[in-house]
Amino acid sequence: MAFPKQARLVEMSPRDGLQNESGPVIATDIKTGLIEQLAECGLTHIESASFVSPKWVPQMGDAAEVMAGIKRKAGVRYSVLTPNLRGFENALAAGVDEVAVFAAASESFSQKNINCSIAESLERFLPVMEAAQKHNIPVRGYVSTVLGCPYEGEIAPEQVAKVAKDLADMGCYEISLGDTIGTGTPLKAKYMLEAVAKYVPVERLAAHFHDTYGQALVNLYAVLEEGVAVFDASVAGLGGCPYAKGASGNVATEDVLYMLNGLGISTGVDLQKLVATGTWISSQLNRRNGSKVGQALQT
Repeated sequence: MAFPKQARLVEMSPRDGLQNESGPVIATDIKTGLIEQLAECGLTHIESASFVSPKWVPQMGDAAEVMAGIKRKAGVRYSVLTPNLRGFENALAAGVDEVAVFAAASESFSQKNINCSIAESLERFLPVMEAAQKHNIPVRGYVSTVLGCPYEGEIAPEQVAKVAKDLADMGCYEISLGDTIGTGTPLKAKYMLEAVAKYVPVERLAAHFHDTYGQALVNLYAVLEEGVAVFDASVAGLGGCPYAKGASGNVATEDVLYMLNGLGISTGVDLQKLVATGTWISSQLNRRNGSKVGQALQT
């Protein structure tokens, strides 16, 4: 079987991982420490913060301080989530390398998550896209609930394809397909990817799979077989979906890396350093390490 020789890991833990942590707001120096350690592991794409209202996402309230506090490593792209123009302008002032926007493949999820339809959410991104183009900032697009919705259940692959196409047509250089509640299975993942690839080339697609039902790795393997070579992951399996009951974190970066190493696929990421980072952040948050590989290899 012909797998890609190289794959790119996009590290989500500083944003998608930490934003859902309950309890007190995590100290800024822990966030910057995590980002710096991840860069030292060899990760070249790190989603570092989210420029959203702290009223809605308290853990991301210090986004500007986080971006200012990072000791940046050459060759690493530090991206942030910017759902609106104000967020983009704040991110630009903080010197970000890349921004991301997000839409859902489910109408119900879009309404309950951001209080608007899918079409309205996409329309809100137009000023962001225009401003990003003006300032030569690349934009990544996320589509959530691509393999299931907590309110609608099954999501038609054609619906996912439509939203992905809209984001690509707007100017997103890459579209990350998110099974954000983790209900997908390998064949569904393949069918979804097949539908999307009719409109957006596989080379511009990434997989963002959560592990709620323990299916994330097999789903990633399924789309890897179809040519996807970019994978979003979160060290120690940090994260979850606040709008989906029981949704656990992203697939653990350590587990994805271990699988890719076993397939002879190069990422440039050091597994032992990554395990140490996952162990460190788990202890800082006083929580169990969600990575199976991290648990097995931690010293």
